[in-house]
Amino acid sequence: MKCPLCRSECRPFSDQKLQVGYGRCDLCQLIFKSPEHHPAFSEQKKRYDLHQNSEESDGYRAYFRRFLDFVTPRTGSIENALDFGCGATTLLANMLREEGVGCDAYDPLYRPDQSYMNKTYDLIVSVEVFEHLRDPGETFGDLLARLNKGGYLAIQTQFHSNDSEIFLDWYYRLDPTHIMFFRPETFRYLCEKHGCKYRADNGKNILLIQK
Repeated sequence: MKCPLCRSECRPFSDQKLQVGYGRCDLCQLIFKSPEHHPAFSEQKKRYDLHQNSEESDGYRAYFRRFLDFVTPRTGSIENALDFGCGATTLLANMLREEGVGCDAYDPLYRPDQSYMNKTYDLIVSVEVFEHLRDPGETFGDLLARLNKGGYLAIQTQFHSNDSEIFLDWYYRLDPTHIMFFRPETFRYLCEKHGCKYRADNGKNILLIQK
């Protein structure tokens, strides 16, 4: 079993009860669900449609506020941004607009306009997206290509403990659409590969990278 990010040989392990296999990479510290257990795109949308995220929800706004409170003090002044994988709402993009930042929103299911591919940005945010990606390394490179020099990529995804036994008791991996699981070290590997700078993380689920 090879790591989909660094192509190293990985150690397989499995959930015997659910009969789902995983691989754990010692080099880049990615844990990934075996490809035969990846859900179809149509099944993913059914799962996403169950989310009850309203732009009027104070709790949903507070959720994004915590993300922005980590990210924006570390980026300085920015003029434009992209919310990559925004989901069914544009709340995060709207919150950035409220702070005077022009912000586009893209989602392959709900807002599939790819005009962002013809633009570059000072900041790209991607909240709870990378754990769904079949090829996160490719997406990482594509997003870097959309950044202006000195621009920032801010990602939110839960960090795993790098322990297979603890992982199997982790609630986060039980979402069937979650197929890739990261450590800060995973993104440090990607930064080294792509020649960008790993700036900060909160030790839990948010990290900031600079081109």
